[in-house]
Amino acid sequence: MVERLRETGVSDLSVLHAFYRVPRHLFVPDVFEARAYADEALPLGQGQTISKPSTHALFLQSLSLSGDERVLEIGTGSGFQTALLATLCERVFSIECMAELAGRARARIEALGLSNVVIRVGDGTYGWRTYAPFDAILVAACAEKVPEPLVEQLRSGGQLLIPVGGAETQTLHRLTKEGEGTVKDEVIAPVRFVGLRSEPGDGEVSR
Repeated sequence: MVERLRETGVSDLSVLHAFYRVPRHLFVPDVFEARAYADEALPLGQGQTISKPSTHALFLQSLSLSGDERVLEIGTGSGFQTALLATLCERVFSIECMAELAGRARARIEALGLSNVVIRVGDGTYGWRTYAPFDAILVAACAEKVPEPLVEQLRSGGQLLIPVGGAETQTLHRLTKEGEGTVKDEVIAPVRFVGLRSEPGDGEVSR
């Protein structure tokens, strides 16, 4: 899988090393274990998927993490990207709206001995104010518009990666907070993700 990622243009050695360290087959349903290292998205159940390895690599390489960041992930899913992040930064805070997926991801990450990850169940559109500001925020679901709380919870110089669009057309955006009220927005690549779920409330209730 690492060699295939190189062939697709992934050149960040720390990202490639993260894929080498984290066994993807532990994060897919048993029925798909034989396809775990193919560059394809796989179903997790409940209408959710684990993204292609090349998509995860695109996210991670776009951030150019140095190892000392505090990162917020919206959409824990299988926990695979969460585990990759845990090898690339200082602390990972991850929010998943489905309790069953969050529980499975937490168990997998603990089994790998990754102790710098906190996962909670909640509405990711509100972010996680308790631990803000963040050096980076990754959203593993598509939004029609960028949730303002996520931009607010970036530190100055921080980056937000989020798929933006509708069911048919989506693009990955990288927003860089350059100062109060100033945000640079770059389009990275076309992508395809499930929709970002949002519920009424303040999003701060943990389970």
